[in-house]
Parts: sequence; C-alpha cells; structure tokens
Amino acid sequence: MKATERRKELAAILSASETPVSGSALAAKLGVSRQIIVQDIAVLKAAGYEILPTHSGYLMQKSPLAERVFKVYHTKEQTADELNSIVSLGGTVADVFVWHKVYGRIEAKLNISSQFHIDRFLDGVRSGKSTELMDITGGYHYHTVRAESEACLDRIGETLAAKGYIAPII
Repeated sequence: MKATERRKELAAILSASETPVSGSALAAKLGVSRQIIVQDIAVLKAAGYEILPTHSGYLMQKSPLAERVFKVYHTKEQTADELNSIVSLGGTVADVFVWHKVYGRIEAKLNISSQFHIDRFLDGVRSGKSTELMDITGGYHYHTVRAESEACLDRIGETLAAKGYIAPII
C-alpha cells in the first residue's frame, strides 16, 4: 500500500470511529510501525484534518455541520462580495488557505459567520495591518465553508460560480 492510500485509509478509520483508536491498533491494521502512524498523523494534520491525540489513542474531531472546500479566485475589491455571498446564504468561512510552491499549505482560521466578522476582517486588511493570503498566489485561494446542509453548500457554490469566483481545479 502506498503512503497516500494508507493515509486515506487511516483518515477513514479515524472518521468512522466514535472512540479513540490506539497507534498500535492502527499500525497493526495498516501493516506498518507505530512510527509510520505518527508520521502519517502529522501529514494528515498538516493537510487540515483535525486529529486529536488522547491518552487512549487518536480521535478525529468531527463537525456537526456539512463542510466543503471551494477553490476561488477574485480581486481584493471583490473580497467583501465573496464573503457576503457565503455568509448571507448561511455559510461560515472556517478558514482560508493557499498552496505556496515553496512553503506548501499556508492556512489561517477565519470563522467568519456574520457581517460583524466580515467588517472586522476587512478593516484588518484594508487598514494595512496585514494583507490577504491570496496576494501571494495571485488571487487564487481556498475556503473551507461550513453550513447546516449539503443543499446550503450547493447554493453557496452555485452563487460563487455565477459570480465567477470559482476557480478551475487543475
């Protein structure tokens, strides 16, 4: 089994379990050492999986909300419209991340779910305190969006696509 396949299987095992799974049990199930499991857990966490180490094993933190990652592209001037489009349809912008050619994934937690949060974020980037992550990738970035249902996420995706914000996945 290749490393990518093993990590997918590891994520599936942890997602399906309601209780912590020990590193030894994972190693035995996947036919590798516990050291490999520790490395795989680190890779999965870096990829965005919320895996918690406990005294009795690893536990995947699950959200009760539906979740989807959208790859988007827009200008700085369109940031407010993008965020308003998501929030007005019942979404929460959990994070923003970019794939940097040297550093890999660079992520920031946002948890934007209201107009207040949007205004605070926009004030921060427009005041010059900082810049948007999309600046380092020419406007391309990803958002993890959470909502109460897949149908809600579908509406958000359709709206973003209609506005031309959905970027092609290459």
